[in-house]
Amino acid sequence: MIGPVNTPTERVRLTEVRDGAAVERDDEVAGEEPLEVRVEPFPARPAERFRLAVTMRTPGADFELAAGFLVSEGVVRRREDLRQIAYCTDPDEPQRYNIVHVALAPGVPFDAERFRRNVYTTSSCGVCGKAAIEQVAAQVPRRPVGSFRVGGELLGSLPGRISSAQRVFGRTGGLHAAALFRPNGELILLREDVGRHNAVDKVVGTRLLAGALPDHGTVLLVTGRAGFELVQKAAVAGIPFLAAIGAPSTLAVSLAQAQGMTLVGFLRSGRFNVYSGSERVELDPVGAVSR
Repeated sequence: MIGPVNTPTERVRLTEVRDGAAVERDDEVAGEEPLEVRVEPFPARPAERFRLAVTMRTPGADFELAAGFLVSEGVVRRREDLRQIAYCTDPDEPQRYNIVHVALAPGVPFDAERFRRNVYTTSSCGVCGKAAIEQVAAQVPRRPVGSFRVGGELLGSLPGRISSAQRVFGRTGGLHAAALFRPNGELILLREDVGRHNAVDKVVGTRLLAGALPDHGTVLLVTGRAGFELVQKAAVAGIPFLAAIGAPSTLAVSLAQAQGMTLVGFLRSGRFNVYSGSERVELDPVGAVSR
């Protein structure tokens, strides 16, 4: 039986069945625990600590995850907007290392009522596509920019480049990854999580804490599909180029187009689709075919 964990993986006992034969053995599975993010506006009043969100995540880079989530939700934009990030150490709180407390700096506005309304944090919230795109535009003071170009061959090699860096996935096969690259293919950082949204938030939070936002001039690669929320997170972070190994959604394409971003889907070695911002992808003109 798997109990509460605060590690990326846990060893479990299982029965493997192969060709009709059953074998008992140990294996590693990806950790999954709830993380609660609490926000404290300035000045500090304990009664005003707002329980912003709870997400299921793989333990690790919890502070970066919380910071990236706050960037995506438009609460903070710079490292200076944060006064402190820490685990809740209240002895009365159960699983205290599953609660992250974020204290905002003086002058950083926080509208608790907006989060109570839960404007569009999930794809099933019922808000129409046009309204969702307008919400992102309101949160992005400057659209992502970047005049760089990425060669098609280099772009197709990126999924292979993250394989060796996915340490936990290599042991469990159960995690998504988000990786940030420079246009020349240099890997800046990679984060893993059971949720692709959390993996992206961990990347964005790491860059926020490093003072690197907005992150113009970078390429974000995600495993799985590219939904609206991932394009939104990249846009708010100032990342102009999002590539996904899976398919995009229609709303993701519309948002990328509205923000002037490059969106690539079905990325494989030697094959990919460019849905928006083709000016940042350097293609062989001989291979271009009109259909």
